[in-house]
Amino acid sequence: MAMMNAAQVRTAGSLELVQLPVPEPAAGQVRIRVEACGVCHSDAFVVHAAFPGVTLPRIPGHEVAGVIDKAGPGVVGWRQGQRVGVGWHGGHCGHCPSCRRGDFVTCSNQQICGISYDGGYAEYMLAPVEALAAIPDDLDAVAAGPLLCAGITVFNALRNAGARPPQLVAVLGVGGLGHLAIQFAAKMGYRTVALARGKDKEALARQLGAHHYVDTSAGNPAEELTRLGGARVVLATATSSEAMNAVLGGMSIDGELIVLGVDMQPIAVPPLALIGARRSVRGWPSGTPIESEDTLGFSALTGVRAMVETYPLSRAPEAFARMMSGAARFRVVITPGA
Repeated sequence: MAMMNAAQVRTAGSLELVQLPVPEPAAGQVRIRVEACGVCHSDAFVVHAAFPGVTLPRIPGHEVAGVIDKAGPGVVGWRQGQRVGVGWHGGHCGHCPSCRRGDFVTCSNQQICGISYDGGYAEYMLAPVEALAAIPDDLDAVAAGPLLCAGITVFNALRNAGARPPQLVAVLGVGGLGHLAIQFAAKMGYRTVALARGKDKEALARQLGAHHYVDTSAGNPAEELTRLGGARVVLATATSSEAMNAVLGGMSIDGELIVLGVDMQPIAVPPLALIGARRSVRGWPSGTPIESEDTLGFSALTGVRAMVETYPLSRAPEAFARMMSGAARFRVVITPGA
C-alpha cells in the first residue's frame, strides 16, 4: 500500500506529523497531488477542534494548489495532470434553498476543505469536483495557494461592493488580508487608502499601491477619511472591532463597511451614523470555485501576489505555530514536495 506524509490533528490542540495510506478517489472525486497549501488563521478551528461539526482525526488546510493525480468514476470536465486548487468552499449540496438559487457559498450543508474532509497539509488529498478551481499556467502553486482563501475573500468582497473606480476605497489593516486588498483595490482603479497603526507600515502600503496612508494611532481616522472625500467602501481586514468603530464616520454617502477580519467583540454602530447617509455594515464569506478562478486570473494578469514564507511539510507544526503567533506578518505556505 502506497503511503504519504501528512500533518494531522489527532487530539485537539496538537498537529502531528504522520504517515497515512494514499487515499483513493470515489465517484465524483479527484485525488490531488498537493504542491502548496497556505496556512490560514482559520486552520486553528481544526487544530483546536473548535468549529461546529469538525471531527478528529483531521488534516487541515484549505488553500490548496496542486495537480490532479487521479480521477474517480464519473468525473467529467477535469483531467489527470490538470493544475487545480481548492479553497474554503469545499462543496455544496445542490438542494438547499441557497443552492436552488445558485448561491452556493451560503449552502446550508456546505463542505469546508480541511474541516469537513481532509485538506492540504499532506502530499495527497481528495476533493469533490464541485470544489475545484483551475489554476492559470502563469501562476505558480506557492503564489496560488493564499489566493484561494485570503485572496478571494478580499477580491470578491471588493468587486461585489458598490464602489466604482476611481472612488475612494479604504483598507483597514495592512496584514495577511490587507496587503492583498490594497493591491486588488489599486489594480482595479480605485483611489486606495491604507489605514493601520503606526508610521512603520506606510512605505510598504504605498509600495503595494496605496495612494494615501492614515496612521490610525496619530489621530481620528474617520476625520482623515472625510478629509479625503469619504470612503465609498471600507474593507475591514484588521481583527479589531474597535478599529472598525473608529472609521464608521469616515464613509461617504452610501458607504459600506465590509467586515472581513474576525473579532469576537461587537461592532458599535450608532443608528444615526447609518441612516442619514444610507451607510451599511455587512460581512463577506469568501466565494465559490469559479470565483476563485476569477481571483487567480485577475492576479495572474495584474501581478497581485501574497507575500509569503514557505516551509516544507516536515515543518508543518512550526509553520502553523508561526502563522498563529503573528510572527509571520503576511502568509505562510507549506510545500509538501520540498
